[in-house]
Amino acid sequence: MSKILDILGIKRFVQTIQNIYRIEELRTRIGYTLLLLLVFRFGSFVVLPGIDPTMLKAFSQSSREGWMGMLDLFSGGAFSNASVFALGVMPYISASIVIQLMTIMVPAFQRIQREGESGRRKINQYTRLLTLAILAIQCPMYLYTLKSQLPVQAFLVRGLWSYTLPAVMCLISGTMFVMWLGERITDRGLGNGISLLIMIGIIARLPHALLAELETRFTETTGGPLLLIVEILILMLIFMVCIALVQAVRRIPVQYARRVVGNKQYGGARQYIPLKINAAGVMPIIFAQALMFVPLMFTNFDSTRGFAQAFQPYGFWYTLVSFLLVIAFTYFYTAITVNPTMMAEDMKKNGGFIPGIKPGKKTAEYIDGIMSKITLPGSIFLGFVAILPTFAYRWLGVNQEFATFYGGTSLLILVGVVLDTLQQIESHLLLRHYDGLMKTGRLKGRTPS
Repeated sequence: MSKILDILGIKRFVQTIQNIYRIEELRTRIGYTLLLLLVFRFGSFVVLPGIDPTMLKAFSQSSREGWMGMLDLFSGGAFSNASVFALGVMPYISASIVIQLMTIMVPAFQRIQREGESGRRKINQYTRLLTLAILAIQCPMYLYTLKSQLPVQAFLVRGLWSYTLPAVMCLISGTMFVMWLGERITDRGLGNGISLLIMIGIIARLPHALLAELETRFTETTGGPLLLIVEILILMLIFMVCIALVQAVRRIPVQYARRVVGNKQYGGARQYIPLKINAAGVMPIIFAQALMFVPLMFTNFDSTRGFAQAFQPYGFWYTLVSFLLVIAFTYFYTAITVNPTMMAEDMKKNGGFIPGIKPGKKTAEYIDGIMSKITLPGSIFLGFVAILPTFAYRWLGVNQEFATFYGGTSLLILVGVVLDTLQQIESHLLLRHYDGLMKTGRLKGRTPS
């Protein structure tokens, strides 16, 4: 029995859980994160004041398709529930995109960014203020959508002062509170707070999507259980490919010069700089998805009007523009997060050099050239993964809700956020001389720099 458990990895899993529990800081961080995530999920079911929750069924069903279905996915069902968290973190992400673009194009913001920690606090404050401005536009639009799609009897109170203004304040407060939850998780919890909130919202929609797919396969003549098994196998294969994409690295050898101090010798070791093929992580696809919501915002969340109709999810233009935006944002975010000049200067200060490359400017150019070469295939592959739900929906006939998990934002966020969180847990374990989460003691792709 013991050998069977060892083969299945259950004993090692139980041992890892025990190691995590022994580390007080890690135990506290995980508990704090789970508590705030529970608060977030609870808030997604708190309906806006003045609306009868029993009258939301028709709106909930219509909100799970097309553009509103994508918004509902990111908010974990809060959008279709007319919750105080209905707009989720998407306004904050949209504001982050604008601010990060300004740090590249506007010299004043570039100076603020170079101020270190104080500059980071200023940037965060500007992002919050811009989020409020975006909410001031989106909240009335969302309430207009509710008014146009819900029967009159659904509104228990009416009027500007009795319903509209209090509802707007609740929506703004809800989104700002979600932002606060994300920041607290990042500071005192485990993982990136905003990404974790998005991931939890996506996971919350998975059981409903799977049940809808089961119902489709077993109640209609669309392939039955055999095709369902094929779909699950394809989904598992896509998961494996996405994990390989997230963790793939290009290692650059770095040699450190030898120094003799007294009778001791220092340096002389060879190490590696791990350059990720997908250095931008999940942010490009989150940013691209946020921009794709812009046409819907200018049509009062009515997906049958204007550009929103032309850019319906799973349509040709939606797929093409999403693919191109993911590629563009991959280059953009990689340029922000990877600084070859700083890496070259740090190596030079520490007596390191790349064999065959002169230290300083030549080293920076060499690293920049490698990043450009590996970012191109990485961005194209990331863009292809982003549009996989369209192929699953159009070619395999997968249910629209379940198709979102075949790629795109939902899959990459799930893979990226889970791996990032596991890596942080592993770092805590290895720091205190416990075994890591894997047999090798280190997750693949986490090579020391």
